[in-house]
Amino acid sequence: MSINIALDGPSGAGKSTIAKAIAKRLEYVYVDTGALYRSIALYVTEHGADLNNTDDIKSALKNIDLKLAYVEGSQRVLMCGEDVSDKIRTPEISMGASQISAIPEVREFLFDLQRDIARENNIIMDGRDIGTVVLPNADVKIFLTASAEERANRRFKELCEKGDKSTYEEVLEDIKRRDYNDMHREIAPLKKADDAIEVDTTSLSLEESVEVIYNTAIDALKKKPNGSDKSDETERDDLSRADKGIIRELPKISPVDRSHRLSHLLMFWYNILRYIVLFIYHIVYNLKFVGKENIPKHGSYIFASNHRSYADPVLISLPVRVPFSFMAKEELFKKNCFFTALIKAFGAFPVSRGNGDFSAIEMSVKCLDKGRNLVIFPEGTRSKNGRVGRGKTGVALIAAIAQVPVIPVGIIFEGKLKFRKKVVVRFGKAVSPDELNLSNADYKELKCLKQKIMNEITNLVETDNPYINNSDNK
Repeated sequence: MSINIALDGPSGAGKSTIAKAIAKRLEYVYVDTGALYRSIALYVTEHGADLNNTDDIKSALKNIDLKLAYVEGSQRVLMCGEDVSDKIRTPEISMGASQISAIPEVREFLFDLQRDIARENNIIMDGRDIGTVVLPNADVKIFLTASAEERANRRFKELCEKGDKSTYEEVLEDIKRRDYNDMHREIAPLKKADDAIEVDTTSLSLEESVEVIYNTAIDALKKKPNGSDKSDETERDDLSRADKGIIRELPKISPVDRSHRLSHLLMFWYNILRYIVLFIYHIVYNLKFVGKENIPKHGSYIFASNHRSYADPVLISLPVRVPFSFMAKEELFKKNCFFTALIKAFGAFPVSRGNGDFSAIEMSVKCLDKGRNLVIFPEGTRSKNGRVGRGKTGVALIAAIAQVPVIPVGIIFEGKLKFRKKVVVRFGKAVSPDELNLSNADYKELKCLKQKIMNEITNLVETDNPYINNSDNK
């Protein structure tokens, strides 16, 4: 299981240098999140877009291919195939990174990349909001700071060594301006996490700072309970974040009445639309459905699937005659009125990802009670290599509250979803809460049910799958 260390702090505090040194010492992967934002700022600048024009920046995102590579233990940033690791280290690009980091679409663009790396590796990740937003369940959170004058002095010396002509006064002004922007932006402002350890390095040398941070991290890890399961802690947080007494609240929600049926008129028009879309999808993709005998004829079922693409809800619903409802990240409901109306018409409702959104759980139960089916992607994020992730306990929580069966689903295709791509959608046999005698929402019982569901999904995806091999996780 991976260990995550979050290192936050203002610009020029030495986060990157210290994080690199500690990562090397611990033999962890170092993730410089600031470099990712700087790369986007560089792309926007080089392509003539306006850093003050949000629409220009959002439009540019679709053309950016951003990757991290590790060469002899050093992180290199590849943007559209070019190594831009050195080009992004200028005051102008630093200011640009501060500006664009306040744009929700930019943060979302980088969010999955950062979490995927953290999930699969022991990492130390530095930035402005790692402990508060990106990795809220990090094993260790450290908030690194120093006076603005000292940070400016360090940055000035660094730039001088690179031949930059900026003056100390310009660097200091840049530092202060970035501090203000980072602390006052609406989206994920710079702040110390409640459980972070603050370390002030104003009077420390680089070597002393590395030693202090290293010892702080090691001491914090030693204080973790022996044998503690980080995934357990994460899932408990997911269940309790919206309401500290969420488990106590569950009995107030009654199991759904599975005899409820949707109106004949709705079913009629839905199935006409379904057949039209099914015809189109068979043209666009080389589509195959397996296990259709496991698809129920009536509603009030949860379909739990791995997550590969934005088309997944449609792919799952095509062979199912009862309409679906599905959770969608709340950012999608803020794009534009037409798009919001469209996804709502197709059964989508918003969920605040990573915040234990209890209102979304209530909405899920209401949809099931009306006779609709519900699609859930327990992993919470799309898989890039086709493998099934750990999954979260929410799917078991909703199944326990609603007392409805869960149909496991596996979506299989190679690489990205493109025209005439071969796509296989497998439907497994229903998993019922009754099988495990769930009498309440006890955490251990929920985790057991969740694991059973994830095992079923994994079997559907990874059994006889030519696109999965052991090299995917290397």
